[in-house]
Amino acid sequence: MTSKPVETDVLIVGSGPAGATAAALLGMYGVKHILVTKYGWLADTPRAHITNQRAMEVLRDLGLEEKAVAQAVPQHLMANNVFCESLAGEEFGRLYSWGNHPSRKADYDLASPARICDLPQNFLEPILIEAAGQRGTSLCFNTEFVDLVQDADGVTATVKDRLSGETYQIRAKYLIGADGGRSRVAEVIGLPMEGQMGRAGSMNIIVQADLSKYVAHRPSVLYWVLQPGAEIGGIGAGLIRMVRPWNEWLIIWGYDIEQGERKLSNDEAISIVRNLVGDETLAVKVRSTSTWTVNEMYAGHYSSGRVFCVGDAVHRHPPTNGLGSNTSIQDAYNLCWKLKLVLEGHAAPSLLETYSAERQPVGKQIVTRANKSIGDFPPIFEAVGLVASTDPAEARKAIAARKAPTAEGKARRKKLYEAIANKSYEFNCHGVELNQRYGSTAVVSDGTPMPAFTRDHELYYQATTWPGAHLPHVWVEHHGERKSTLDLTGKGRFTLLTGIGGDGWKTAAAAVEKAYGLPVDVVTIGPQGCDALDIYADWYRQSEVDEDGCVLVRPDMYVAWRAKESATDASDVLLDVFGRILGRSAQAKSVAAA
Repeated sequence: MTSKPVETDVLIVGSGPAGATAAALLGMYGVKHILVTKYGWLADTPRAHITNQRAMEVLRDLGLEEKAVAQAVPQHLMANNVFCESLAGEEFGRLYSWGNHPSRKADYDLASPARICDLPQNFLEPILIEAAGQRGTSLCFNTEFVDLVQDADGVTATVKDRLSGETYQIRAKYLIGADGGRSRVAEVIGLPMEGQMGRAGSMNIIVQADLSKYVAHRPSVLYWVLQPGAEIGGIGAGLIRMVRPWNEWLIIWGYDIEQGERKLSNDEAISIVRNLVGDETLAVKVRSTSTWTVNEMYAGHYSSGRVFCVGDAVHRHPPTNGLGSNTSIQDAYNLCWKLKLVLEGHAAPSLLETYSAERQPVGKQIVTRANKSIGDFPPIFEAVGLVASTDPAEARKAIAARKAPTAEGKARRKKLYEAIANKSYEFNCHGVELNQRYGSTAVVSDGTPMPAFTRDHELYYQATTWPGAHLPHVWVEHHGERKSTLDLTGKGRFTLLTGIGGDGWKTAAAAVEKAYGLPVDVVTIGPQGCDALDIYADWYRQSEVDEDGCVLVRPDMYVAWRAKESATDASDVLLDVFGRILGRSAQAKSVAAA
């Protein structure tokens, strides 16, 4: 072990979506940091893939949206979720997914300037890591985190170079544990975990096969195969997942975890693929096979001292609902601006306590939702007729009986249509993705209660400027360009949005900068003469404040505070708001008194 530790401000352990996002963000913010990963390179399998609007907004803030879109499968090719006995066999039903139903497209268009897409993890990670490296990240591959100790001033981590076998220490002011579902960092700091690991067994088979004749007319990311045995283990059904249209696929099939881990031969893998496709002559090239378990576990708290865990380290769940990488990216987005402000001396360390307070409820929610979605498959099996017998011949008879002109057939059809429609809670769960509202000291109440949801809060997003909610997206014209209100914010800075008559808030923002040394961008939105033109009057309708009021937006595009109207003591008010957010209330009071 070398005697002198390597020094940095932030050490990131892990290079998955959470760690790579954290590195890219800290690089953009100008924070000195090191990323270590025990692997020799990035993800070599597709793994996570559905990339929702909130995650795309983070990539947009990083200037990476166009690169991501260029590598992704677009939203319109994700249109259907297909339920069938095999790709070549009978189709039981289809569900418009991820905002592709005509009645849902407007919901997604109104919610965000970014589009949902399918971006496999092995395409996403290189985009983030390239950006991180270009922005100053020190990347250490083949470097395994071993242990850490904390003191009042920082964290000393012991790492091992897996090529040389040498161990050495890295001294950081803060450490981010982004080392996945078997997180060593979370283990070392003793994060309290709730739930169960290894609830069911699944196997992945990655293959190359031309399936265009079976799928091109019904484009989808996911084709669910309902056969006897498909309900054993796994994620509720057999799955043929598109990786690249229409020749690269990931097959998911379950196994009985009580019988131990399943090892597949190449011939067995090909047999499973051909069976699910329904084509015994299909040319299949197996690229890899692996096993994994369905988990239902989340941390009760996300940090200890100067160590913060993000991503799968603190929320472990199946891929249903496509919430994994998206939630991980947003964990990093929430944490990194807070680290920036604390390290720069603009905020007290207490600001960092809000990370767990804001993100832990989200993690609990998505773990619960993802596992609940697995439980929504049995009614489909029952309606199709696949629970009465495991015998293939009897199953075929039961499937055929569903189409009979009988009372039983009619009831079964109704049950099937309803059961498939209920899967919207997995494949059109817009509210779960976007309705996250924070409560912490990094949000200052304006005295109004949280708005009640007027529609199903899991299925539908409801925009609001209520403090703790994400800033609503509307289109404006800014410096001759069409921009989202979200484009006016971010980049690690606070932004104050106001309008005609809001000059007092401009003065207040200047007072904040003078008192705390913290720049606050001010953007006026309204008619000609304002910084941004409210060309459709959508901000006027959506802002929920008067023109001379204001909406204060955090660097992560969440509303920190708002004022309904102007105030004669605007500077005092805003100084107090920032004092509370930054954990510097005493300073705010002294400045106001002076």
